[in-house]
Amino acid sequence: MNEHDDSQDSNDNRDFEELQRILRDMLSGDPSATPEGFDPAQVAAAAGLPGDPAALQRLFATLQGAMQQQGDGIDWSITRKTAIDVANSEGADAPRGDRAVADRAFPVAALWLDEVTDVGTTPDAPRTLSRIDWVQQSVDTWVGFAQPVADSITTALMDALTQQMPEELSGALQNAGPMLKNVGGTLFAVQLGTIIGKLSGEVLSGGDVGVPLLSGPGHEGGALLPSSVETFAAGLDQDLDAVTLYLAVRELAHARLFRHTKWLRLHLTSAIAEFARGIHIETDRIEEMARDLDPQRPEDIQELLSNGALIPPKSPAQEAAHERIETMLALVEGWVDVVTADAVSRLPGAEGIAEMVRRRRATGGPAEQAFSTLIGLELRPRRMREGAALWRLVGEVGGRETRDGLWAHPDLLPSAEEISHPARLLERLGLAGESADTAEADDFDRELAKLLDGEPADGRDGPGDGPDDASDGPGPKVS
Repeated sequence: MNEHDDSQDSNDNRDFEELQRILRDMLSGDPSATPEGFDPAQVAAAAGLPGDPAALQRLFATLQGAMQQQGDGIDWSITRKTAIDVANSEGADAPRGDRAVADRAFPVAALWLDEVTDVGTTPDAPRTLSRIDWVQQSVDTWVGFAQPVADSITTALMDALTQQMPEELSGALQNAGPMLKNVGGTLFAVQLGTIIGKLSGEVLSGGDVGVPLLSGPGHEGGALLPSSVETFAAGLDQDLDAVTLYLAVRELAHARLFRHTKWLRLHLTSAIAEFARGIHIETDRIEEMARDLDPQRPEDIQELLSNGALIPPKSPAQEAAHERIETMLALVEGWVDVVTADAVSRLPGAEGIAEMVRRRRATGGPAEQAFSTLIGLELRPRRMREGAALWRLVGEVGGRETRDGLWAHPDLLPSAEEISHPARLLERLGLAGESADTAEADDFDRELAKLLDGEPADGRDGPGDGPDDASDGPGPKVS
């Protein structure tokens, strides 16, 4: 019996060593050493990396290093390095951006916000960031979001491999389990780094994804990426100074809200982490998708990894977490939209810039792309528009003190139901009977002011008495 066991162990070790050799040859990047039909460039394409020799060499060196790694945890430093490499390579031809434009915009933005909100300034000064700065300061937050997904995917891949492996190789696979998980986890880390690196060329500010990715002392005052802002302004055919000032107001409003509402960041990031922890990749799902993949089309593999298709439908608990996240982001973005619109009412072209910001979000901005790719979390732009309409109504009926005061505690914030039915929030706040009275009082005051100024009242022809004047407020409206 012992001789049999020793013989079996010896065979398992030989199988394990042979498996190591095959993997090492496959990851060498040398076509002469790899099995027929295996193209190393396809693995690079699946990770979202270019297929040039330098990129291939870096990728396979990283994967070979994972084979030698002790333990089965993911080395997330690979994500940081990959993100920096991608940001450097893709930003080589991008405009550097004039930091002085943003530095001039920040003080003006702060003054304008002081006029329209009771949410005060942050102790940290706003800053400008390069693409690399943004990667370095946000990558740890991204890793926190992605960790549960990575664990689930690597476990599911191992389960699928175990079920497909011939019985005579089961012992070798057991020995190789940690090594294979390291290789799979490393490929996920490279994929995440690639997403972050590409995202660095799209984000305009520190709060552009809705969640404050930059945290810690000195990092909570808001930030703009001048190179991305310049590219965005050029696409709008708008004056760079005006676009920068508008985005500076938005960013400082976002930073103020999260700094003032001390519980908000933890509340939001915890909900996202709870959603991600509930993700479980089913082995059958991987096998089903693998059958439909064409190995000769690496772009299909890249699409599978990056579009969240591996993530199964949400469980009831995840549905609840999803609603909490979407509600919170709708309230955050809606409040920022409304406060920004009030603050930039004197800025020429502000409504045009605001419309392009809304369109960018509606067509899938950085927030939508990042959350959908990493954890399969889809955000509805319509929900954010409803959030903005709600904050506008509360401000008009109850004043900005009431509007901003709702951020004092999470229990005071509007619920998902109240976003859909604003009248219920007004009723909860004791303002339900004031909307009509306020409108009548505003109409009376407006007509009285016209008479005192010698202008004709409504119903008479006169300059400025168009049919829409009675609904025009002092600043741009949020649609």
